[in-house]
Amino acid sequence: MCSLQGTSPFRPAGLSLLLVLAALLSGCTAAPAQDSGGPLLPEQAAYDVTHYDLAVAVDPAQRRIDGEVTVHAVVEDRLEHLVLNLDRRLAVTKAWPAGAPANARPVERRNDDNQVWIELDSLRTRGDTVRVSLAYEGAPRAAPGAPWDGGLSWETTPSGAPWIATSCQTEGADLWWPVKDHPSDEPDSMDLAFTVPDSLVAASNGRLQSVERASDSTETYRWHVSTPINTYNVTLNAAPYVRLDTTYASTSGVSVPVSAYVLPSDSARAAEALPDFLRQLRFLEQTLGPYPPRADKYGLAHTPFLGMEHQSLIAYGHDFTTGGVGYKASYDALHFHELAHEWYGNLVTVQDWNDFWLHEGTATYLEALYTEHRQGDRAYHARIDYFRRAMSGGRPIARRTPTSAEAIYHGDVYYRGAMVLHTLRYVVGEAALRTLLRRFAYPDGGGTGQSAPFRHVTTADFVRLAEEVSGRSLEAFFEVYLYRGALPVLETERAEGRLRLRWTNTGGLSFAVPVPVRVDGHTRRVSMPGGTGTVAVPDGATVEIDPAGWILRAE
Repeated sequence: MCSLQGTSPFRPAGLSLLLVLAALLSGCTAAPAQDSGGPLLPEQAAYDVTHYDLAVAVDPAQRRIDGEVTVHAVVEDRLEHLVLNLDRRLAVTKAWPAGAPANARPVERRNDDNQVWIELDSLRTRGDTVRVSLAYEGAPRAAPGAPWDGGLSWETTPSGAPWIATSCQTEGADLWWPVKDHPSDEPDSMDLAFTVPDSLVAASNGRLQSVERASDSTETYRWHVSTPINTYNVTLNAAPYVRLDTTYASTSGVSVPVSAYVLPSDSARAAEALPDFLRQLRFLEQTLGPYPPRADKYGLAHTPFLGMEHQSLIAYGHDFTTGGVGYKASYDALHFHELAHEWYGNLVTVQDWNDFWLHEGTATYLEALYTEHRQGDRAYHARIDYFRRAMSGGRPIARRTPTSAEAIYHGDVYYRGAMVLHTLRYVVGEAALRTLLRRFAYPDGGGTGQSAPFRHVTTADFVRLAEEVSGRSLEAFFEVYLYRGALPVLETERAEGRLRLRWTNTGGLSFAVPVPVRVDGHTRRVSMPGGTGTVAVPDGATVEIDPAGWILRAE
């Protein structure tokens, strides 16, 4: 998701980070959306979606949609009902075995109307395939504060035309289409068809297959997504867009189509910004491996909210300006953050929201690496200092039990997550950290052609690879920094020509993070076996603890 920093086009320029966070936490109290994720129902764990066919007709004047979805799934366990999720505001009008619309199946709503239970025509067992279609309609939730409090944004362009976009990361894709709303299940591919008034252009994920004009002054845009995709990343964007096209030569050896869907009034600025966006893409390829959805496209859709990492079509609302989102930068940090999610978030996706820091913390830390690439060491540390100040502290950023998106989503998932990686860089070395980040994205270290290793991951996977790459145990490091709320405390005592250091507030763990100590201008790395260490300090010497700010600790 877009960074919590800064402002959107619809917020006063002086709005502080504190107010943005307050708005995020308060949300919309009237008719809230159900949360995404959490413990998976046995009936939903019993099948794996392989493909969705989704068709949606959009009525901007009435702010309504009419849709149809076909679910293709493989059965993993005994299955009598196909259970999907769909927001209570939308009504299922019928469900039927795919290809047999006359054979409508019973549909039942459960759990405050969020669950759609469809009775299958027979008991299915492991290895069977299921194809079920549903028709639905209604007025979907209007986003109260996109992208943090999502739904459909029904805005207007400066010229007064409809400007429509979806955002639903923490609420789930069931805000606007029937889906198995859990991060653990991504379809292998999707087909999307969006019907809009012919004055609008419908932009979405994947590659555009066709545009079909109808006699009722509508057009249907058909898209095909050829890779696995997070369901919250499925996106609909409609406006009187102009499309800016070019190609990008990927490090994988393939030519990637580039399409930016922008408002006509911003097309000149977008064309000017696009080369820099592609330079960001080059840096991320060189750092993490080839652009993941290169089989489809690099895409950007101009949206009436700040941003979102919709796969192969980034939602972008930063007005094509350089500068950071909440901090000064020599590049468009909003675009960079969402683009980084194509690797950390879309290529590697957490199995459960309890490991969400892997998405947001890593994307945020990559902002610091790009700042270092462009402006050097001092700029890198300035960015890290900004992240440190933005932390609120006191809450873990990872859990070991199934967790809903809203339960884990807070600012420290971004900032503390980034600071953990910054400190890990000091502990294991820059080369090891860069190897870790690249190999976690591309386990084979490379990536050629159009295929990419889209897959689910966990924090445990990340820790195992970190230990393999660094050749040391990091269990206590990650336990303290990720799973505990309070930060470690570094106690110091200077006496008899020595400085004694001791880590406390670590839950009794042997927390051995080394500490940089500067004595009279010379910095040394003090080892902390068992959580303690000492360094000689002459009488009268000037001593500074961690002068460059490498270590995440309670201040």
